[in-house]
Amino acid sequence: MTLRQLAESARSKAHAPYSNFHVGVALETVDGQTFVGANMENASYPEGWCAETTAIAHMQMAAPGARIKRVLVLGQGEGVLTPCGGCRQRLSEFSSADTLVECTNLKGDTRTFRMDELLPAAFDLDPSH
Repeated sequence: MTLRQLAESARSKAHAPYSNFHVGVALETVDGQTFVGANMENASYPEGWCAETTAIAHMQMAAPGARIKRVLVLGQGEGVLTPCGGCRQRLSEFSSADTLVECTNLKGDTRTFRMDELLPAAFDLDPSH
């Protein structure tokens, strides 16, 4: 399956009864493994989590230390859907500056970013940066 197909399948499993905004994410690791995630809302609205968070958690649980090569974020609405600020930071911690993040919507509008374009000044625990 393509990353788009995987993200579509994940999106169909989103739990978004409050916003009705379903998001699916598929990511591919440097060694070719794929992981997916969907957004999960709950009644304590700010305590839900994004699709990127779910995909990263699945990756880390199955393949500790894996690094992300590519990400596809699929959402509804007009224009492309980019990851929120928190997810940009989460993605950056498991990827590199040249990791590709493909942002798309249901109509197929797409824009691809490098990770360092999405989050040029990511938090980094390396004191030399």
